[in-house]
Amino acid sequence: MPNTKHRYFTKSKFNLACECPTKLFYTNKNQYPNSSNDDPFLSALADGGFQVGELAKQYFPTGNEISSLNTQEAISETEALLQHENIVIFEPAIMYKNLLIRVDILVKSGNTLELIEVKAKSYSATEDKDFLNAKGGLSSNWKPYIFDVAFQKYVLRSAFPKANINSYLMLVDKAAKCPSNSLNQKFKIVKNDRTCVELTTPLSQIELNTKLLKKVNVDNAIEIAYANELQSGMPGNSFKDNIYLLATHYEDDIKIAPVIGKKCKKCEFYCSKNDEESHGKLNGKKSCWQEQLNWHADDFDEPNVLDVWNLRTADKFIQDGLIKLTDITIDDFDPEGDIQLNKTAALTTKERQWLQIKAAQTKYSSIHFDDVSMAKEFASWTYPLHFIDFETSAVAIPFYKGMRPYEGIAFQFSHHQVNENGEIIHAGQYLNTDVGVFPNFEFIRALRQQLSQDEGTIFMYSSHENTFLNTIYNQLLASQEEDKDILCQFIQTITFSTPKNKPAWRGKRQMVDMLKLVKDFYFDPATNGSNSIKYVLPAMLNSSDFLKEKYSQPIYGTKQLQSSNFKQQKWITFDLNGEVIDPYKLLPDMFSDIDNDEVELLMDSERIDNGGLALTAYAKMQFSEMSDYERIRLRNALLQYCELDTWAMVAIYEGWKEILEQQT
Repeated sequence: MPNTKHRYFTKSKFNLACECPTKLFYTNKNQYPNSSNDDPFLSALADGGFQVGELAKQYFPTGNEISSLNTQEAISETEALLQHENIVIFEPAIMYKNLLIRVDILVKSGNTLELIEVKAKSYSATEDKDFLNAKGGLSSNWKPYIFDVAFQKYVLRSAFPKANINSYLMLVDKAAKCPSNSLNQKFKIVKNDRTCVELTTPLSQIELNTKLLKKVNVDNAIEIAYANELQSGMPGNSFKDNIYLLATHYEDDIKIAPVIGKKCKKCEFYCSKNDEESHGKLNGKKSCWQEQLNWHADDFDEPNVLDVWNLRTADKFIQDGLIKLTDITIDDFDPEGDIQLNKTAALTTKERQWLQIKAAQTKYSSIHFDDVSMAKEFASWTYPLHFIDFETSAVAIPFYKGMRPYEGIAFQFSHHQVNENGEIIHAGQYLNTDVGVFPNFEFIRALRQQLSQDEGTIFMYSSHENTFLNTIYNQLLASQEEDKDILCQFIQTITFSTPKNKPAWRGKRQMVDMLKLVKDFYFDPATNGSNSIKYVLPAMLNSSDFLKEKYSQPIYGTKQLQSSNFKQQKWITFDLNGEVIDPYKLLPDMFSDIDNDEVELLMDSERIDNGGLALTAYAKMQFSEMSDYERIRLRNALLQYCELDTWAMVAIYEGWKEILEQQT
């Protein structure tokens, strides 16, 4: 039965519909859980999105804020302000029929309206230019942003048909440099009726004059969108028609027939079987597939093409009706006959994918381990082995003078060492969360001190550490640090140069990427095709009797196995099915010893167990007013999380070593 309550069709609803129009039926309904609603504030906070919005307002000192969250009040306040001949309004509410927008910044000059949408996305005048590709169409990287402004312009044009309307994106300028050390610190998280970001200290004249944000006209890009975009997969045949039709479907609460495909993999309207069976929740993603495929509950228990790692041709398999992995033959998947699993060489992407499909078909959990190739890798390493992991940040408004937007900050590392006799030590760590302190040069000095005691092989997991060391290398070159030559030489010794660094180099002690070793020589069906350390570690622990026996004992954080942040820790515990519980879920709760009502907490998470939460915690510690209690607990949690990351690398190494020893 259609919902009779009036429902405004906003730009967020339009943006959602551009991803998938069926999502309009699921959104804002309690029975359909939405995983993207976990904490959108945190994700915007981590990259500085809210700070960018507040900074943009400072460029318009005469601006008038519409702060009311009540739609009718906001519309009335906006209408009153628009009676002025010249006015700047922040968050004005503009309504046309059932379409509603809250414009970031609206500038009225007589009969001309400037619509300004503020985004924390970086922009280069030389690289991004007019947001078009080589063929004259919209660049895929910019489509969501252009669509956003195009929707707003449509509503504004409809509401004010006689006005001249100029539309802009205000973006983070890649070429700009931060004019002061204090700029970021002036935008603080505050809690009033709601959590938000406010300017706590007025900007100086140089901070106002040296603009980090750039206003770029998008009217031409919008016209191209109106003419060429949203012509398929939608209820209508043109961009403007679809605004009307999508709004009508949403207002009348009528579901748009789903078109399933690869995009469903990232659908946020998803819940667990337990939520469905025990809590009466509905799974939007499952509903679409049931509607299109006539599947029953048992069908969803079988692996399908969306589960296959990095399968770019998933849409074609779905269109051909080859959806369950049991439906796919080797000829369907590899008609060219490229797969050669009996060779001694790095696995190709297609070979890894077929290993995953074959494992699902046969229910056989055999691990692929190229012992010959891995033995050669082991033989090339020099003891002691060093395992390092960095935690880093990159925010829109830099923390320090002279830095460019989104320039990297390395605020933490952990370092485990494995000696030739098998001894494992958490050899060192670094963490700097001091407010307003640029950590990178002290970071690299501490890392050099840790790694320059010997010529042992150094390991990272993915190229992230290599990339950030290249960033610090360039920062050092531009600095006045007395020891910059020594530090740059150290960086060159343990890294390879990224493409922008000339002349190129490859260090004699270049770090070994464990992720590449996983991709090339190791596949465990228990990872479900993922190569992330967060999946590889539990799979390794479940498959290795050696690791189970060793780490089910409370030896981690004793004289037997030294730790900086844990005491007598057991990393192996089992669930009711006898499976190893993910060690990241064993990290202690940060605030278990207090009632949340006693201390107002800005960090809602119980623990820091992933990189996103780590950089969010760092960001909050940089520009939040928080209690000493919370600051200390966040520091401790960061140290424990990063140490666990490098122990995870050690555990994977130990698992591989055990397999090799068993096969020799």
